[in-house]
Amino acid sequence: MKFDMHCHTKEGSLDSKTSVETFARQFLILGYDGFMIADHNSYRGCKAWDRMAKDHDFDDIVVIRGLEYDTKDAGHILVIMPDGVYPAILKVRGMRCRRLIRIVHALGGVCGPAHPYGAAASSMMSIRHPLPKLLHDMDFVEVFNTCELPESNQLATYLAKQYRLPGIGGSDAHTAKYIGMAYTEIHQRITCNNDMIHALKFHATTEAGGTERIQPRRGRYKENWLGVTAFRLYNRGLGKVMSPRRGVHHYRLRKRRRELR
Repeated sequence: MKFDMHCHTKEGSLDSKTSVETFARQFLILGYDGFMIADHNSYRGCKAWDRMAKDHDFDDIVVIRGLEYDTKDAGHILVIMPDGVYPAILKVRGMRCRRLIRIVHALGGVCGPAHPYGAAASSMMSIRHPLPKLLHDMDFVEVFNTCELPESNQLATYLAKQYRLPGIGGSDAHTAKYIGMAYTEIHQRITCNNDMIHALKFHATTEAGGTERIQPRRGRYKENWLGVTAFRLYNRGLGKVMSPRRGVHHYRLRKRRRELR
């Protein structure tokens, strides 16, 4: 089955101009079997799809409800939770990566680094103090991202092989013109989040690829010291401001887990 595992909807990402309906219709035209919503710290795009998923126009497309989480210390991490599970704590950026992994796995989900060798401020292996040991506890690696240079994607592919993790590919599309520029082929039948989690957790055979974009001048801004500093101030600063809210969600989560036991 053919998927794009990294798409940003305008319902859930402030920097996206493409609706979840547009993604679904375009992928159907292109012959994809599905795609994954990966909005930043938000499930609004996923819930928008929940409201329209019963439309018979979309019977032949599988939409994975995912999320791209902004960690405090390891860049962007793609997260897939079980069907119908939308933890409120993941809506608040700024958790440390180790805690994020524990929460995701405790709730039955999977996670892995997005564009691990991408922009210095938002990619796991490109930050000042990378945490490669955390990869032992992750479930996959995004090995192809159309926003990245060929060298970055090659390094990501090597990383996945080094840790024996499945590799996925995504367009990281925020606008419709990038739809279809990346793919993930999974040699297993996928009909929902639970199927995708099972496939990645038990290392189903995957193939990823596509076409890298021509990097615009503004894209290189993320690599210089000013861009890196601005991104860190935004990501960590906002995460610190919102940490009391995250603490409340974390308390509720632990309480809920105790009740389930």
